[in-house]
Amino acid sequence: MKKYELTDETITAYNGQVLYRIRALVDIGDDVKAGDLGGYIAGENNLSQDGNAMVYGNAMVTGNAVVSQTDDYFYVAPIGSRNAIITFYRTKTGIGVHCGCFDGTLEEFDAKVKETHGVNEHSQIYQLLIEVAKLRIKVRKEDNNE
Repeated sequence: MKKYELTDETITAYNGQVLYRIRALVDIGDDVKAGDLGGYIAGENNLSQDGNAMVYGNAMVTGNAVVSQTDDYFYVAPIGSRNAIITFYRTKTGIGVHCGCFDGTLEEFDAKVKETHGVNEHSQIYQLLIEVAKLRIKVRKEDNNE
């Protein structure tokens, strides 16, 4: 049984990808009731129909991000020199990061932080968050078998 559906309401993400607002078809956990609108996803491969994971508000899930459990992502805001939102999320091959106009792998983000900030306060905070992401978000064996 499906827990959500894609609606006709769409937005275009920063990368030009069309995203669809979702609507709960059943009660999900304690917070979501059938009929509640959620956030935006590129397609059903971005949010599992199983479990209690949900995309809320105006949150967007794009690219190869996979959300099937609440420990598949986390975000921090405001952060960095631009007081942006940084989101770490599980992908089929590792951990992805979206921060401002950056969207890439954890390794690419690490390199970009070092290039942009050197060893200043922003770099130190980003490095701590990278370590938290490594501890919190685990790529599961089944991800590599799909």
